[in-house]
Amino acid sequence: MNTPIIKRYERDQQRRNQAAALFAEGLSNAEIGRRLHVSRQSVSGWFQVWKEQAEAGLRVQLPGPSCRLSPQQKEQIVRALLQGPEVHGFETPLWTLSRIAQLIVKLTGVSYHPGHVWYLLEALDFSCQKPEEVADERDEAAIAAWQSKQWPRIKRGPKSEEPS
Repeated sequence: MNTPIIKRYERDQQRRNQAAALFAEGLSNAEIGRRLHVSRQSVSGWFQVWKEQAEAGLRVQLPGPSCRLSPQQKEQIVRALLQGPEVHGFETPLWTLSRIAQLIVKLTGVSYHPGHVWYLLEALDFSCQKPEEVADERDEAAIAAWQSKQWPRIKRGPKSEEPS
């Protein structure tokens, strides 16, 4: 069965919306709890909020603090990251978490610990990239010559003079 996975907070929001509809019907908290498979105490708390703030008060809050960057600041950071680190004064073409944290402070004035920058990058759809290591002294012409002359000789093995 291919049913979409509903995140927990979406499921909770659906339950609260259903509870609001059942409050309007005048059902008891115990009956609403039975129908929605939640405790009567939860329904009682929702009912108090619903009486004071209507359905707007029943919105589920996502866990954790909200992001300190505005959507415009996030776009600014993405553009800067795509320009590369050398454009922003770093010596090598490699982004590190501490460099990105410095960039965020420079562009927005908002300070993030380098360890927490990763969560921000994931939210912006960036992924971890490990650069390929290539030796500076690599000589492509010498490698090609070795592959064409030496490798076939090595692959054949030693010549035997007598049958074994």
